[in-house]
Amino acid sequence: MAATYTVVLMREQDGGYCVSVPALKGCHTQGDSLAEALMMAEDAIRLHLEVLQEDGKPVPPDKPRVTVNMRNATEALVYRLAVREAVAVG
Repeated sequence: MAATYTVVLMREQDGGYCVSVPALKGCHTQGDSLAEALMMAEDAIRLHLEVLQEDGKPVPPDKPRVTVNMRNATEALVYRLAVREAVAVG
């Protein structure tokens, strides 16, 4: 089973990426490269969904639209990330 979520990657001035998942409040991570940030995002989403399921809380669906606040970032990237082995969304 898989779930797909939108992730926002903000390129920081030091070159790394800060990652957030708008549909999953509090789901954030980071990575030194784009590849690492996406890999960390997949892990963060998977773990976030597992905790929701363990706590008996509903798993929110992805947001159809996201707003990106650039803050001090030099670049923002938006991806839809399919997460393998995820719980059912609904």
